[in-house]
Amino acid sequence: MKVLPFLSLLTRLPGLPGPRLPTALLGATVLELVVLTGHLAAYPFGLTQERRAPGPPPGPPTLSGSPAAERPVVLLHGFIDNRSVFVLLRRALARHGRRHLASLNYSPLTRDLRTAAELLGRHVEEVCARTGQREVDIVGHSLGGLIARYYVQRLGGDHRVRTLVTLGTPHGGTAVAPGAGVHPIVRQMRGGSPLIEELRLPAPGCRTRFVSFWSELDQVMVPVETACVDHPDLDAVNVRVTGIGHLALPVHPAVAAAVREALESQEARASSAPSTGTSSVA
Repeated sequence: MKVLPFLSLLTRLPGLPGPRLPTALLGATVLELVVLTGHLAAYPFGLTQERRAPGPPPGPPTLSGSPAAERPVVLLHGFIDNRSVFVLLRRALARHGRRHLASLNYSPLTRDLRTAAELLGRHVEEVCARTGQREVDIVGHSLGGLIARYYVQRLGGDHRVRTLVTLGTPHGGTAVAPGAGVHPIVRQMRGGSPLIEELRLPAPGCRTRFVSFWSELDQVMVPVETACVDHPDLDAVNVRVTGIGHLALPVHPAVAAAVREALESQEARASSAPSTGTSSVA
């Protein structure tokens, strides 16, 4: 089992009796409503694409992993959302030294996830050119994580993406996708859809490391384990989150700390063979 350094500290703490499921679910639901209220207030401020910060002077790309380099982090929101969902996570990453943070808004009118993945690919190339870096990290919430996975796994994005962190992403397809049957891109998130089956195809040599956070109280992912990466060719760690729901994943401070640790970890690069592991965060 592969455990992230930050999470290994949590797993060594003395165990405490957890709340019964109905109580935990009630608490998570209340938190979801609080997060939703705050997000609705912030939503208008994220409708436009972010202003691009000036890049470094022209020159050869800085070697990834050198002291002078810091990989950009690209943040990708979920369905009918925008970059405002990452306000707190972005602030947490910036506070711990991440200088290059870029958000991408894709249109809710996009009818094919593959189109959004192509847009992401162009955005990543632009970020690399602007910052002088050869690789980026990506954090995707919900549908955003699935778009990023398609880019990495099916469009050759693994040569640009070092680590892909997904938060409540329907890697195996979800049985409860809001508006299923109405919006084409939502139908693609359903279990057994052609796109989900495409992601099950072999991906030999994929170089990206996957860290997938899934919550046992996520009411959007059905079953909840569908938010885990389960593919024999992918180097993946699945992190179980307790006590919170789908909307709280991008804003919860414990998750933010674990995401930061996942982006900083060099563990997977030392491994020569893909492996799937599990861990947890409360």
